[in-house]
Amino acid sequence: ERHLQIVDLPLEQCPESNETPKSIGGHLDGCRIGFDAGGSDRKVSSVVEGEATYSEEVVWFPKLQNDPSYHYAGIMDAMKTAASKMPRVDAIGVSTAGVVIGNRIMTSSLFLKVKNENPEAFEKVVKNIYTDIAKELGNVPIEVANDGDVTALAGAMDLNDNNVLGVAMGRSDAGG
Repeated sequence: ERHLQIVDLPLEQCPESNETPKSIGGHLDGCRIGFDAGGSDRKVSSVVEGEATYSEEVVWFPKLQNDPSYHYAGIMDAMKTAASKMPRVDAIGVSTAGVVIGNRIMTSSLFLKVKNENPEAFEKVVKNIYTDIAKELGNVPIEVANDGDVTALAGAMDLNDNNVLGVAMGRSDAGG
C-alpha cells in the first residue's frame, strides 16, 4: 500500500528476493463454500465432504456499481444461501479478479467504479469485503485468491501435479 518506486541498481546492490509462496486449497473435507466473483455473474457452491450440495450462478454487474453495499449484499446473499445447504461452514474459498494480498482486495476491475468514484468506501468496505463477510458468518476461515491462481489450483488438483500455470480469461485476464 505504498506508491510504486522503480530504482535502477547494479545487480549486487539489489535486495534479496522476498517471495513467500503459500500452499492453499485442495481441501475437500468438511463443509466448504466456493465463491467466484465474475464481471457479469457470481457463482457459489457448497461442498460437503467433497460432494457438491448446491451450486448457483446469478447475473450481476459489479463493474457498473459505485455503491459498495451492492457488492456486499450480493456476495453475502450468495454465501448465506450456500451456507443454508450445509450443517455448518468450515471454510470459504474465493476466486476474484484483481490483486489480492492477505485476503484483501488491493485493486480489482470488479470494484473500479467504487475505487474511482468513492475511494473512501473502497478503503473502508471493499478492501476487506471478503474477510468482513467471513467474520459475519461466524469467523469462518477464508482464502481469497486471484482468478489465475485459482485456475492453477484447479489444474493442479485435476492433474495431481504442482507445477501448473493457470490462465483465466473472463472479463479480465489473470495468470497464476
